[in-house]
Amino acid sequence: MEQMFPEAGPPLLRPDAHGHRAPKKAKKRAEGANSNVFSMFEQTQIQEFKEAFTIMDQNRDGFIDKNDLRDTFAALGRVNVKNEEIDEMLKEAPGPINFTVFLTMFGEKLKGADPEETILNAFKVFDPEGKGVLKADYVREMLTTQAERFSKEEMDQMFTAFPPDVTGNLDYRNLVHIITHGEEKD
Repeated sequence: MEQMFPEAGPPLLRPDAHGHRAPKKAKKRAEGANSNVFSMFEQTQIQEFKEAFTIMDQNRDGFIDKNDLRDTFAALGRVNVKNEEIDEMLKEAPGPINFTVFLTMFGEKLKGADPEETILNAFKVFDPEGKGVLKADYVREMLTTQAERFSKEEMDQMFTAFPPDVTGNLDYRNLVHIITHGEEKD
């Protein structure tokens, strides 16, 4: 199997009390810190995060910056995103957002989050007003054209199990509750 992060060269050496050169312990700890984030996820999840990162890295420079976020929002139909909102998102990162930082940030967000909260947060991205409902047609379009696309049959099954209301809205809060708890909310 191809190594994801080939060694960048010989480890940094420093002389010990006897003048012998040994690898710095800090170097080893830093490598361990980076590899830890990869051990938090299954290989398939890492691949999905890599695909999401690649989609968001609009200019393909290996980093997600302000322009990449603005372009990503535009691709999702949100064209009037305030600079302050994008700046706040970027402030969550400890520095430039490369794939390892991106994965670490998701790991920190997901650590301790229950599946219901995680799924709700995914829907909330498309519901900036926080109404708890989305147009069924919009949900169908998103789920059949983005990332891991749903088939027509999967969409039909979902809308049979969770039909939209008379105005064409899908109550995603109830949907998520049923997915995670197996029963309708009271």
